[in-house]
Amino acid sequence: MTGRQVVVVGAGPAGLAAADAALAAGAEVTLIDSAERPGGQYHRMLPDAYEAADPGALQHGYAAFDRRSRRVLGHPRCSWWAESSVWALERRDPDSDPDGAPLVHVLSGTPRRRHVLTPDALVLAPGAHDRVLPFPGWDLPGVYTAGAAQALAKGERLVVGDRVVVAGTGPFLLPVAASLLEAGSRVLAVLEAGRPGAVARGWLSRPWELAAQLGKSGELASYSTALGRHRVPYRWGTAVVEARGDGRVEEIVSARVRADWSVVPGTERVTAVDAVCVGHGFSPRLELPVAAGCALRPAADGAAGSPAEAFVDVDDKQRTSRPGVYAAGEITGIAGAPAARAEGALAGWIAAGGDPAARTLVALRRSRDQGRAFAARLALAHPIGRAWPGWLRPDTVICRCEETTYAQVCRSATDPTRSEPQVAKLATRAGLGPCQARICGPTVAELRRGTDNGSGPGPHHRPVAEPIRLGELARPPEARPASPNSPAEESTS
Repeated sequence: MTGRQVVVVGAGPAGLAAADAALAAGAEVTLIDSAERPGGQYHRMLPDAYEAADPGALQHGYAAFDRRSRRVLGHPRCSWWAESSVWALERRDPDSDPDGAPLVHVLSGTPRRRHVLTPDALVLAPGAHDRVLPFPGWDLPGVYTAGAAQALAKGERLVVGDRVVVAGTGPFLLPVAASLLEAGSRVLAVLEAGRPGAVARGWLSRPWELAAQLGKSGELASYSTALGRHRVPYRWGTAVVEARGDGRVEEIVSARVRADWSVVPGTERVTAVDAVCVGHGFSPRLELPVAAGCALRPAADGAAGSPAEAFVDVDDKQRTSRPGVYAAGEITGIAGAPAARAEGALAGWIAAGGDPAARTLVALRRSRDQGRAFAARLALAHPIGRAWPGWLRPDTVICRCEETTYAQVCRSATDPTRSEPQVAKLATRAGLGPCQARICGPTVAELRRGTDNGSGPGPHHRPVAEPIRLGELARPPEARPASPNSPAEESTS
């Protein structure tokens, strides 16, 4: 028994595996997630009131996930903080406590109450969110990110529309379309912007390496079968380049695109829809790692699976550059759920003080390394074409929070008085809205790099990682409860 206090942020595949391994190593674990139930996007389930009769029919690998979830949440040394969020990490004084993990500031309960946790080790597994390249009309109601549409279908049994087009790039389009079909939508088409030759070169180079990914192959085959059963066309080299409608999306314009994603003139096609779901890869959620001071490494330039500026840099034990801080899952690379679980288990075990030479870690490291190879293959097979800004018009909104247009971003990048990224940010207000550049940040950075003077800023430190009300901030933190729903009389105020 190690007796160490380990806080795990995120209860998706990586975070749940980290908590499981830390408990196995003898630690006291606090597992924090903003959702009501564990699982993340990959294992998003219906609310308890509408629970599926056979969840395994909706989820790949549900049985193993259910066993792990019950084992973790039912463990006497685990505190499960559902519907809670970490809004800040506070670095400890390097002189008095050079090896201490950051203080973890949490909001939990209803009404939300503040707590400050002081762990011996912190495992960050917050996951990632969709990246969507802007196009004219992408801010219309009825245009969804692919992940949001899937979350509504899987977690709420809500369909985003009756006539839906799924578009973008990468294998994630398939499970999104399958989820929509299962929930009752009619999927008119799946549009993959990548061309068959590039995709084949990425996936079929060194084919012997695919043997380690047979599980993913079977999963994709089941999605393809679902699309075939519903006669959903899958069109290569095609992108949505405009959405139109009066008050909400009513039709989309798709077009054939070249290898660099420039539009082939004369191939435009108008399709009547009431929803369109778009995804061009994922951006890791770096707010907490950056707040902790973790070093980042550059992402593969232009990769569909890694369009953000960077990922968290970790060593062979999932340790970051900050003492006591470990990272796992999509913030270290977009490699899929099996790799995330392996990374999480490694991080949790080591964070809890487990034996680094344990025999079980050999298989975990092998799975982790295979996942990283898969991530590299994904980036090669589904790159984002550099000519996609050709879809844009001067009045196309880039930052939806502040309604910053493409023309404004371009002017700021070419104006010598606004060449510094932070000056340009203040001038255009792109990234200053409620999302704090989580959505538009990678896009603005890429557009600025496409000009002579442009340079995109990397992720920067935000003292407040997510919105908090001034009233909540003003109230003093409460003593740590056994769970976030403990009685309010434990307050120290």
